[in-house]
Amino acid sequence: MLIFIENTPRAYAWGSRDALPQLLGVAPNGEPQAELWLGDHPGAPATIAKASPAPRTLIDLIESEPERYGVDGKHLPFLLKVLGIGAPLSLQVHPDKSQAEEGFAREEAAGVPVGARERNYGDPNHKPELLVALSEVTALCGFRPLAEARAELLALAEAAEPGAGGDALARAAELCEAADEPAAQEARAGLLRWALDGGGEAAALAIGAVVAAGPEGVGEDRLRSLRELSAAHPGDPGVLLSLLLHLVALRPGEAVYLGARQLHAYLSGIAVEVMAASDNVLRAGLTEKHVDPAELMRIVDTSTLDSPRLDSSRLAPGLEAWQPAVPDFKLMRARIGEPESSAPHDGFGELEGARSGVGLAESVRVECDYPLVLIAVEGRVRVERLGSELSELASVARGQSLYISAGEPIELSGCADVFLATVGDAWPSVS
Repeated sequence: MLIFIENTPRAYAWGSRDALPQLLGVAPNGEPQAELWLGDHPGAPATIAKASPAPRTLIDLIESEPERYGVDGKHLPFLLKVLGIGAPLSLQVHPDKSQAEEGFAREEAAGVPVGARERNYGDPNHKPELLVALSEVTALCGFRPLAEARAELLALAEAAEPGAGGDALARAAELCEAADEPAAQEARAGLLRWALDGGGEAAALAIGAVVAAGPEGVGEDRLRSLRELSAAHPGDPGVLLSLLLHLVALRPGEAVYLGARQLHAYLSGIAVEVMAASDNVLRAGLTEKHVDPAELMRIVDTSTLDSPRLDSSRLAPGLEAWQPAVPDFKLMRARIGEPESSAPHDGFGELEGARSGVGLAESVRVECDYPLVLIAVEGRVRVERLGSELSELASVARGQSLYISAGEPIELSGCADVFLATVGDAWPSVS
């Protein structure tokens, strides 16, 4: 079945006021609109569009006929989102599966209410995630080589006025001394503990005071990021900790993958994101929300991440896929149109496939061994189920979404840019 689904964007403070309304073709409501959730996560399940006078969610649909609409008779192991990032997200990390199970069971046994400010685990699942840029996106993603961070901390310390702030920056640089990777991991852990235990505030204030002058030894992109973070969160230890992380600038169509336990924060832009179906977040700064330093240190992976970027693979003309090494999800992108033309776009940057060699196709065939969630981000796509005894056909305009049950393949045609989420190729089957 091809079933239209919809949802109301979540109004987090970091959301853009116009990006998601533009995508969805609705008027802005004056509030920040951060995330559009397209899945059956109980935190904000998608609803079946125009299903009945009473709202019916994707949870209701799957539970009504789990073998027909679910994944191996169960709920979706993935969640598709569209992000409109108008301000930096909190510096955060997500648990792996065993950590989430232990943390959830512990908080349940302690009677911490789900939704309470001090609650860290709303579910027992891990949360690896993949993000593909629709516009230019900037992000802090995973720990970079420690020597790079130390060099910039020293430059900032030298530029700072004598006093507590400069001393704090010098101390942070001292904590970043390491001869090898095991020592680097210990050094990062030490700096995290020190920053979250009060040492990061003076350093963050000193950073805010010196970055306006553009001290030598710190790159322009890094300076710009530090200025923006300092202006939004003066004195927050996350400003200091951001120096430990890769600063990534994604062009439209480029992607990052962050496995569980990797510290990160998205800073700006519009993107499609797919993740394991979880909402577990441990925060390290850049936020007014709850920060639990002890639990963060239990969760975080302090090893060096070579690169957070993830390239797509070409499945067919007009069709590419990002498949990280997790079974929960993969993300596909289909670009359909006349081969000599480019897909239409109006405001989301250069949504072009030529750079990756995928190009355009007049039509694209997609297998449906498991359910898929589809969203059109440009143009209009015709979706047809192939080989079905009953006619299944849908016309999906920009901003509209479909839930596609498992079954015969679908064919996409028209002139559009479309993303589709489903389980990973290594998803285990119960059969």
